[in-house]
Amino acid sequence: MKEKILVTGGNGFLGSFVVPKLKERGYEVISPSSKEYDLRKEENVGRMFEDIMPDIVIHMAVDGGGIGYMREHPASVFYNNMMMNALMVDASVKHKIKKFVGIGTAGSYPKFTPVPFKEEDLWKGYPEEIIAPYSLPKLMMLVHSQGAREQYKLNAIHLLLINLYGERDDFDPKSSHVVPALVRKFESAITEGKDSVEIWGTGSASREFLYAGDAADGILLAMGRYNKPEPVNLGSGMEVSIKSLAGKIASITGFKGKIVWDSSKPDGQLRRCLDVSRAYSEFGFRAQVDLDEGLRRTIEWYKANKDKID
Repeated sequence: MKEKILVTGGNGFLGSFVVPKLKERGYEVISPSSKEYDLRKEENVGRMFEDIMPDIVIHMAVDGGGIGYMREHPASVFYNNMMMNALMVDASVKHKIKKFVGIGTAGSYPKFTPVPFKEEDLWKGYPEEIIAPYSLPKLMMLVHSQGAREQYKLNAIHLLLINLYGERDDFDPKSSHVVPALVRKFESAITEGKDSVEIWGTGSASREFLYAGDAADGILLAMGRYNKPEPVNLGSGMEVSIKSLAGKIASITGFKGKIVWDSSKPDGQLRRCLDVSRAYSEFGFRAQVDLDEGLRRTIEWYKANKDKID
């Protein structure tokens, strides 16, 4: 019998890739909604573990979004993620699960980390301030899970994911990240006949993007093969400027107008790109979908579904 796996956040964007892949491999997967169990409350988390009795936990549930969402909800983002993460690790210890897979973020790296980011650099400074209410609770989950490994022998691992994108992403302009936000902007401009699109920042900042299907593959590989306390970067290892990204999305959508950069809005962290060698050497993960192909898949999905989600 394969293990029973509890996936928090399994009904979200990344979960829509992870859960089917787990089921394809024969696992019993249970992914309850936040309406069933409020993970910010100890009694609800305890009840969830008692009801499900999982062997393995993949903890992906978050309260997060793009820069605009972070600026509007810093206190609640910090509180909600701190509570969820701490209670999930604690319950995993109490219920003696076989393995805890914590999904962290590359946003936890210090603001001025040398590129490419190496896992050893994680504690060498403070994260980019706007996303700190989200990224610091992720760091605390790493500390908590490492402590639980040492004190209670919990087999806990921690994966640092770079910016994800793909089909079924969050295209809500109030909470979306950069790729779905740009896809929606350009598609809307085409539909409305606009000759220009305004984008936050200067476009000079750079990011690394990982197709969500690849991220799901990496999570499953780590779940099966990695059992060490050190965190592991999960990314593509390819860096692209926001200006170049916008140009790619404009080209694929067919937008031929002008791109206007609003330099009064923040760029966020100047550069973000990971050293992905540890993931390959430890459990054989390497991203398969390049950015152009991943963007085409994302844009095609949005075009086919925008009437349902707008």
